[in-house]
Amino acid sequence: MTPGAATTAAADRASVALTETERLWLATSGPVTMCVDPDWEPFERIDEAGRHVGIAADLLRLVATRLGIDIVLYPTASWDESLAASKAGHCRILSFLNRTPERERWLVFTAPIFRDQNIVITREEHPYIGDLHGVSAETVALPRGTMVEERLRRLYPNLQITTTGSEPEAVEMVSERRADMTIRSLIVAAYAIRKEGLFNLKISGQVPELTNELRVGVLAGEPMLRDILDKGIATVTAQERDAISNRHVAVQIQRGIDYRLVWQVGAAAAVLLLLALYWNRKLAQMNRELVRLSTTDPLTGLFNRMKVDGFLEEELARGRRTGQSFGVIMLDLDHFKAVNDQHGHQLGDAVLVDVAALLRAGQGPGGLAGRWGGEEFILVCPGADLPETARRAEVLRAAIAAHGFAVGPCTGSFGVAAWRPEDRVEDIVRRADAALYDAKRAGRNRVCRATDETNGMRAQAAG
Repeated sequence: MTPGAATTAAADRASVALTETERLWLATSGPVTMCVDPDWEPFERIDEAGRHVGIAADLLRLVATRLGIDIVLYPTASWDESLAASKAGHCRILSFLNRTPERERWLVFTAPIFRDQNIVITREEHPYIGDLHGVSAETVALPRGTMVEERLRRLYPNLQITTTGSEPEAVEMVSERRADMTIRSLIVAAYAIRKEGLFNLKISGQVPELTNELRVGVLAGEPMLRDILDKGIATVTAQERDAISNRHVAVQIQRGIDYRLVWQVGAAAAVLLLLALYWNRKLAQMNRELVRLSTTDPLTGLFNRMKVDGFLEEELARGRRTGQSFGVIMLDLDHFKAVNDQHGHQLGDAVLVDVAALLRAGQGPGGLAGRWGGEEFILVCPGADLPETARRAEVLRAAIAAHGFAVGPCTGSFGVAAWRPEDRVEDIVRRADAALYDAKRAGRNRVCRATDETNGMRAQAAG
């Protein structure tokens, strides 16, 4: 998308079901002006020709094409300038950002168009960081004006934050020992390390509470535009997101080996080759670790919340295409705080690991089990309606109640819900979570299912 030039719909664009009101609005509202971060590789940047390029650009181009929306880039020189232009109403959308309370003052947000884990980057010699609350007197380099800076100041006042003008500058400060760490997107970190060859850095931890849920920000006075964009975003598949992401992160590192020189200076060339092999192996190990950290919970080995959210988005898209239902089970261990208080966190962790093993054993064909947070877990059951989902939850409830935990008997409360055509991810999760808390209120160690009522939802004991 070039400055002043519209992105037009392709003749073979995907069919997106818009209402007559939405189609009329699109026909009369004119081009959608957009501000972006001009220097946020590989997510997005404005290149030398003034074009919006990167992961965000490709995803938004796909959405715009399928909706037939004209998107016009409003060029800026920095992210701060883009935020100011958005607040002034010069651009109707911001392309790729997290939702925060500060930004909700003037924006409404679409569903996430892309998710990415935030990780802690340090130099190689730095010890592993299990909990940022335990870190003190260390400096964190962060690009200013970001969600991470806003939330880190609130969640971790023990950290000393120094701000930079860009992502690369924050990573470079750590590499050059001018800061102890930075907390960056998994994809941005992988890109920077591979592009710049910063192999003195490593991943020292992850920050699940700061997961990037990147959305399109829309001026608060245009909720219909947000709703239309949501319909286009819902058509983007996980495979399309992965293909776009891989295309931009796969940076080639040019090593400039002259093979004539190899023959001339044999021994020196052999050393260079060994070094290249070493760095390639190190890079491969880092990439495997990036993938593992981005999808799994380090304690239980179950999938993490970001991976579960992505899987739920896939199931929603499948349901809309085929009409096939799926179920969601939310599980919370009963009185787990007492387990930690009486037996210590080490044995409490052992209980969580055992429960994770029971969930994996009972997730069924095509299912996905994840840790939602703390002692709360989630299980997604493709192809299951509400009664079948409740039956599976009851099997798991009985298995946990009968299991021989090191701390003695433990039980769990379960809430179940099934897909409805109008659902978003947050809708079905919210219904399952409400049913779970009804199970808690009804006495714990039971399964409750979410059912529709005229004035909302209530939960019934399953079976």
